[in-house]
Amino acid sequence: MPYEVTGRSYGETAASGSEPITRENCPAAGEAIFSNGLHPSWFAAHTRSRHEKTVSEQLRRRRIETFLPLYFTIRRWKNGDHAVELPLFPGYTFVRIAAENRIRVLQIPGVVRLVGFNGAPVPIEEQEVESLRRALSAGIAASPHPYLTVGRRARITAGPLAGREGILVRRKGTLRVVLSVDLIQQSILVDVAADSIEPAGWRA
Repeated sequence: MPYEVTGRSYGETAASGSEPITRENCPAAGEAIFSNGLHPSWFAAHTRSRHEKTVSEQLRRRRIETFLPLYFTIRRWKNGDHAVELPLFPGYTFVRIAAENRIRVLQIPGVVRLVGFNGAPVPIEEQEVESLRRALSAGIAASPHPYLTVGRRARITAGPLAGREGILVRRKGTLRVVLSVDLIQQSILVDVAADSIEPAGWRA
């Protein structure tokens, strides 16, 4: 049974109901799909299984800004315990590009699609990605968690994740916060000091 050690991001670095953007249905290069199509935004790139690191490395080599959140865990194998580094969001990495340049990402071997709706990739809020990057760089512990949408909501008031809202859970007597990326329907569990949390209502 794996247990969490810490988290970080890789290098410099699709959900149910979402329509994938693939090489086949990618709109023509001249077709605007966002009013800010020339402005770089963060997008979720869905990758083949266990290809997240390879894809991120290829993106980095092509000078495409990428962010692959990772965490350390201990896996128990026949020859003993081993520390491994795994993606916080299995099957996804994040890329920061102008929407019109999305074909550069789709050409990377191992990239399955960009997550979006109605034939257009949907950007993720800048603060959502950047706050997570800062938190991992600061050494805040994080681990994957089943996608969670119902529960007592809390707002983080201090630290790199200040302003983010999530759902409170209790693990081994300690309050933690589940943060979700709704676009890809995945969640992570983060350690936050109790005095850095305030109520934010109930989400049903």
